[in-house]
Amino acid sequence: MTDFLQNSGWLFDLLDVAVVAYLVYQFLLLVKGTVTFRVVVVLGCLFLLYAASHVTGLKTVSWVLSNVFGSLIILLAIIFQHDLRRALVVISRKAAAPAGKGEGLEVIEELVTASESLATRSIGALIVIEREMPLDAYSAVGTEIDAKVTSELLTSIFLPYSPIHDGAVIIQRGKITKAGCFLPLAQDPEISKSLGTRHRAAIGLSEVVDAVVIVVSEETGRIAVAIGGGIIRDLDAAGLRKVLKRLLESRWLQ
Repeated sequence: MTDFLQNSGWLFDLLDVAVVAYLVYQFLLLVKGTVTFRVVVVLGCLFLLYAASHVTGLKTVSWVLSNVFGSLIILLAIIFQHDLRRALVVISRKAAAPAGKGEGLEVIEELVTASESLATRSIGALIVIEREMPLDAYSAVGTEIDAKVTSELLTSIFLPYSPIHDGAVIIQRGKITKAGCFLPLAQDPEISKSLGTRHRAAIGLSEVVDAVVIVVSEETGRIAVAIGGGIIRDLDAAGLRKVLKRLLESRWLQ
């Protein structure tokens, strides 16, 4: 048995590398499309610069980066505190079963119909669709709905005389769970000045979670979708349908 273990050392090395690679891959999937992902990319570039400074003999650069990496665990804990908490929630909670393929397609059609109807009448709307990362922190102050997604219900929520028309609707596991929710505004100074509060809220939320956010502009009657800190603007019904199917297929349409 001892001889076998000694002769199979390379197998354990391979297993060791495979486990680490899998953990890194799962972590990147978890933070994909968020600010955390971009921070991870920056840290990766700094690590490559650190390695290059050793090879090329750039002692000052190497010294600075070695001190930065020396406090890396503390820095990561501070920078990623919200994401770590969110990740623990994702891992620990038992998620309800997502909608099936047929139901998922039905939800998308209702979203497209409602968005087109609201856009035609220049009624502003903000609709958030949860994916892998939970939205519980952003739905805590909203009005509980717990209803099937229908274009009629969505339209009625955003009518100007509705008491909850200013907030966002949150859709989780194929159902409308909350309405009248308030989202964090994006702080990026490079965002176009033509984008209003709804668009900034949509982008702001998509910077910290992987949700898909539909925005209907009250001023222009145009439809947009925010995802990963970016925004896809000027969508018609066909364009919105295509975007939603692409972004939600891994969640609903398998």
